[in-house]
Amino acid sequence: MKTWTVYLSGEIHTNWRDQIAEGAKKLNLPVEFTSAVTDHDASDAAGDMLGVPENNFWRDHQSSKVNAIRTKNMIENCDMAVVRFGDKYKQWNAAFDAGMCAALGKPYVTLHDESIVHPLKEVDGAAMAWAQTPEQIVEILQYVIAAK
Repeated sequence: MKTWTVYLSGEIHTNWRDQIAEGAKKLNLPVEFTSAVTDHDASDAAGDMLGVPENNFWRDHQSSKVNAIRTKNMIENCDMAVVRFGDKYKQWNAAFDAGMCAALGKPYVTLHDESIVHPLKEVDGAAMAWAQTPEQIVEILQYVIAAK
């Protein structure tokens, strides 16, 4: 049986990734999960080895470029992506990842609560599904992988 690669994108302040991985493991689904760097400080410092920029704009710019090496490759190599939007912070990077998936023809599922349906209408419109819980994501994975 094929091992599916599922890219987990978005919000980093809750344990939704762990919940999905644990659910998939309980069902013995052949899934490998990949993700962007979820340590906020490490992600912000990803480009620091290139030197100290004159201001925060250029620090963010160089770090986003270094982070993009990882993100771009993982999205290009995934079978599907889950893009999580939380309600506490704006996840512009997650919206960009969803756009990348759409542009590459990679299927993705959004994960967010009903309170942010309106601002995500375009992102959800291109998604294969909208889920509200990590458990629903596990159910989707079980269906698409094992047809159960």
